[in-house]
Amino acid sequence: MSRILVQDLSIRFRAYHDNWPSLKDYLLKVLTLNFQSTHTEFWALTRISFEISPGDRVGIIGHNGAGKSTLLKALCRIYDATEGHISVNGRVAPLLEIGCGFHPEFTGRENIYFNGAILGYSKQALKNIEDEVIAFAEVEDFIDTPVKYYSTGMYMRLAFSLATAMHPDILILDEVFAGGDAAFLVKSKARMRSLIDKANITIMVSHDHELIRTLCNRVLWLDHGELIADGPPDEVLDQYLRTIASVS
Repeated sequence: MSRILVQDLSIRFRAYHDNWPSLKDYLLKVLTLNFQSTHTEFWALTRISFEISPGDRVGIIGHNGAGKSTLLKALCRIYDATEGHISVNGRVAPLLEIGCGFHPEFTGRENIYFNGAILGYSKQALKNIEDEVIAFAEVEDFIDTPVKYYSTGMYMRLAFSLATAMHPDILILDEVFAGGDAAFLVKSKARMRSLIDKANITIMVSHDHELIRTLCNRVLWLDHGELIADGPPDEVLDQYLRTIASVS
């Protein structure tokens, strides 16, 4: 059964401040074995704890740089925890960036198999859903064209269609609807509701607060890497918006 448990999760990064050296400076560093680099450390997440159960639709909100995307990437095992623990039980389909995992020189059809393999699907499983993925994405006329010629909307539609075609246990989305037109938004939201009805876990980051209210039954509010609130969408969103209004 799908479940996510995050206990005291902290993630630390280093920010380097060196300018690119000239060739002369680089050779001098090599000859003198002086490779010291100045940097500062910052905590992108600090002691985050929560549990997500089957059927949860969780929205994550916060200002830019609050740690939202870092948290999603930690759940996808892209980032390791500096401190704390993450337990993810279930098959994860991450859609973190439009076209993430697509090879620009491959056609749309080739990328279905390429990106699908990255997501852990077998060739036969992808063959079974190929036509449905193409039709939902509305890219029939361009499916055998290299995706480097796709518009942002075409990229997004194909990536979303593939990521959601197999009904994963856990679907993780980062601003996935940002590049869609109105008609596709209607279809994608309907598909999201279908996934939710199947009791899969959905976790999404979005600055579209109405979308969060519509699709989620729970909201996590992050601020400067800390978990400020965790509760019903209306309650947490209203608190968040009041805070923003008071400091603007």
